[in-house]
Amino acid sequence: MKIIDNILIDNLAEEAKKSPRLRMNYNFHQSLQDKCHRFLNAMEPGTIIPVHHHPTKEETFVVLRGKVRVTTYNDNGEVLESCVISQEEGRYGVDIPKNVWHGVECLEPSVLLECKEGPFVEHEVDGILEVKEQ
Repeated sequence: MKIIDNILIDNLAEEAKKSPRLRMNYNFHQSLQDKCHRFLNAMEPGTIIPVHHHPTKEETFVVLRGKVRVTTYNDNGEVLESCVISQEEGRYGVDIPKNVWHGVECLEPSVLLECKEGPFVEHEVDGILEVKEQ
């Protein structure tokens, strides 16, 4: 059994601060080929996960610490919906249906629990979307 506690989250957050990408994952799955990917994703402000989609996979984000904005887009790069998730705001997470364009922006030091179907596919394979200026 792996315990998700402050020690794990604090250590992961420290690793994210030192990372050039300003984020760090802690995987619970054993392999990138596993059928279900469950992991913690620690992010620092300035982290923006590019707008992408998973044509055959749903994805769930639950915030354990911090605040992030999750935005969905149509195929033309126009915003469909935007939501800030944080425990203090009482919005704990989002579930993104398969084939929906979405991006994540870290607003304050954050740790998310993420879950999606495996195996891992690079965003460049699934696709990155150019978004419209707002």
